[in-house]
Amino acid sequence: METAKKVLFIGLFLVTFLPFIDPPVALFLGIIVAQTIGHPFIKWNKPVTSFLLKASIIGLGFGMNLEYAIQAGKDGILFTVFSIFLTLIVGIYLGRLLKVDRVSSTLISGGTAICGGSAIAAFGPILGAGEKQMSVSLGIVFILNSVALFVFPHIGKWLSLNQEEFGMWAAIAIHDTSSVVGAASKYGDQALMTATTVKLTRALWIIPLSLLMAITTAKDDKKIKIPFFIFLFVGALIFAYYFPQFEKVYGIISSVAKKGLTVTLFLIGTGISRKTLKSVGVNPFLQGTILWIVVSISTLFIVRLLY
Repeated sequence: METAKKVLFIGLFLVTFLPFIDPPVALFLGIIVAQTIGHPFIKWNKPVTSFLLKASIIGLGFGMNLEYAIQAGKDGILFTVFSIFLTLIVGIYLGRLLKVDRVSSTLISGGTAICGGSAIAAFGPILGAGEKQMSVSLGIVFILNSVALFVFPHIGKWLSLNQEEFGMWAAIAIHDTSSVVGAASKYGDQALMTATTVKLTRALWIIPLSLLMAITTAKDDKKIKIPFFIFLFVGALIFAYYFPQFEKVYGIISSVAKKGLTVTLFLIGTGISRKTLKSVGVNPFLQGTILWIVVSISTLFIVRLLY
């Protein structure tokens, strides 16, 4: 236990203070820690990463341009709506084809369609998901997120995607907000702005879809989680726009937020334990992987066509 604590703190120190450790590298280091010595404070990992991610995204809002964010949101709204419902339809069909149970299939499809772990966490209680169904769905999302964080920037450069194209593609095709922002931050500032705005607009769809599930399922004690931090992100954008005299302060906040995101991804990596990986079955993993590939290729084609 003492060795695990020391390694964890050394890892946190490295990803916090070494400038060349970017989000993908931080995630990779976290996964290595998880697979070798394990996480000594695993029970605290989820609430800490959740808080850090939200705080980092709000901080990034201070470093973004409100007018560009509004334009990016407008440009991506129809694309977002289309992709969400297409992903849900294709995902549920794949689940039936592969004989994945209905709850797991819906969680995997919803996580792919909206925002990964956050959507799964919101939909799980409404659908009456068991611990294994939640673990399987989250495990698939974590694995595919890790892959996306590494490969998407390289694919974007190989295809010579511009900043806006990559930001839009990442926001639609990568599951979790953390990996979207991590991949986009590696690609460039404009990509980061586009990806964050479109992804958070996409995440708001948790609310209407949760309500729809609550109405159409027979489960009692339905709980709907509303991502209020998104409104704080918008508030940061507006504040920075109307009070430009604090530009230097905003720059510092944005830099700290980017580093906070790197630390978040390191901690997310430390939470991908062997138990999580073993919980993922073949058919659910096939469903999640095929669906993700279909979404990634189709959205990339549309992005290149429209932008």
